[in-house]
Amino acid sequence: MPDFAAPVARLIEELKHLPGIGQKTAQRLAFFLLRVDREQALALADAIRDAKETIRQCSICNNLTDVDPCLYCTGPGRNRRVICVVEEATNILPIEKTRQYNGLYHVLGGALSPLQGVGPEQLRIKSLLARLKEGAVEEIILATNPTAEGEATAMYLSKLLKPLGLRVTRIATGIPVGSEIEYADEVTMLKAMEGRREL
Repeated sequence: MPDFAAPVARLIEELKHLPGIGQKTAQRLAFFLLRVDREQALALADAIRDAKETIRQCSICNNLTDVDPCLYCTGPGRNRRVICVVEEATNILPIEKTRQYNGLYHVLGGALSPLQGVGPEQLRIKSLLARLKEGAVEEIILATNPTAEGEATAMYLSKLLKPLGLRVTRIATGIPVGSEIEYADEVTMLKAMEGRREL
């Protein structure tokens, strides 16, 4: 005898496909959705459907957007001489929240990972190079994650872009604000020392 009615079991299975959601959390979410009123549950379903039907990649920077080109690429106050290269579209928001960067973006769609079959061909590097042919860009900021894959991607891009006469910079990494030095590992401490600046 099955544990749940077929529609509930299907809902749980679909929820388990979400990142970080296991069996127990999927069950909790499923039963929550069944408890709320019909309008609230269907509003969630409509929001998912609407997002899937209207969101696409920007034809210039590959950011997720509902208008093409995206608002960053068409923004009148954006500095067109600087492009910040990120792994995923989700990396843009933390940079924007600083309110210090007003340049353009380029989303690679991942990082180099030979073990997972991700090489330069799987990333959106060709479209980045095509953007640089216009000649307006002076600096590329490599804002890939401080992981082995992110570092490898930054090094690969640096070697590819420096011969083009561009200024290629890498975001600093190190001790997070609010943390204590005694808990930092040696790689994080090394990066913090390398990225130090004059006060």
